[in-house]
Amino acid sequence: MGTDSSLLHTPLHTLHQDFGGKMVPFAGYAMPLQYADGIMAEHRHVREHVGLFDVSHMGQVRIRPRSGHVEDAALALERLVPADIVALKPNRQRYTQFTNPSGGILDDLMVIAQEDCLLLVVNAACKQADFAHLQDNLADCLVEPLPDRALLALQGPEAQDVLSSFDADAATMRFMDVCMLEIDGARCIVSRSGYTGEDGYEISLSAKDADRVARQLLQHQQVRLIGLGARDSLRLEAGLCLYGADIDETTTPVEAALEWSIQKSRRTGGARAGGFPGADIILEQLEKGVTRRRVGLLPTGRAPVRHGAPLYADAALADKVGEVTSGAFGPTLEAPVAMGYVATPHAGIGTELVAELRGRGVATRVAALPLVPARFRR
Repeated sequence: MGTDSSLLHTPLHTLHQDFGGKMVPFAGYAMPLQYADGIMAEHRHVREHVGLFDVSHMGQVRIRPRSGHVEDAALALERLVPADIVALKPNRQRYTQFTNPSGGILDDLMVIAQEDCLLLVVNAACKQADFAHLQDNLADCLVEPLPDRALLALQGPEAQDVLSSFDADAATMRFMDVCMLEIDGARCIVSRSGYTGEDGYEISLSAKDADRVARQLLQHQQVRLIGLGARDSLRLEAGLCLYGADIDETTTPVEAALEWSIQKSRRTGGARAGGFPGADIILEQLEKGVTRRRVGLLPTGRAPVRHGAPLYADAALADKVGEVTSGAFGPTLEAPVAMGYVATPHAGIGTELVAELRGRGVATRVAALPLVPARFRR
């Protein structure tokens, strides 16, 4: 990744240092892995109270239709993603993926509909490629990356109490609603969503306001800063994909068990069926099935089974049927948790498999996702 001096800094870099963040390279940025309390304590704090995450490394981009009609931007974006964007109402958000001609996933993203434009949030490691992909393929739109905006995530069962103390409208929002809120004088685009499985909000705001707003949120005694380590274990328990690990250009949305994000209108027989890269492959998989599926995994013992660990159908480790893509210790379950791809005949919930860990077999059971129930405010 290079020396620390080569790493980019988010607008909250000084705050991370002030709070003792252990900084590590991530997607070209210096990001906090953890703070003094450690990953386990941070993880539990989000599940029980509320945590504040800096996710300003992620890419934000605005898409404006040249015609002035936001539906034209939605139709244009549908050329690149399998979700129904046209039906997305203003002030609502939807999850989708950029696909390639073989049906693989170039990136996964969030799309926010506003009255006159679309706002997209994409992954940090992919953002420059995503911006170029949009500019190359949406000639009928203005594609505007927003490097002057920061992104915070306030996550946990007490998130509403904290945010509504700044703006009462926060309490009226439901999961995937988007609202303009004022936090300590800063106008923020806020969605009720997140990457933890908990109720919470994602807050897009001007980079110049980010440090001040974050410090104001931290004035609430129940709010603690949370690093990348707990972010990973939280999203893994919640069954949420990490791009580059659980999904990539070789995995399709159907193999990744993300077909829920492909609405009826984009499927065979729908009003705007297909029309996105790899549609012929993905639509056929929706109808005929796939040879492998992303599943939840619960290894026995205490040691985590990590990314790349092979999965076998037999204790002799002879019949390989899959591979782990994400694994960690799950503080909520107080046990190892993992996700991976498994050959479809072995992907049923409750199927007993064996993961290979340092040359030995670890009994592992296929489990329903999410591994910890989601608590979104629907």
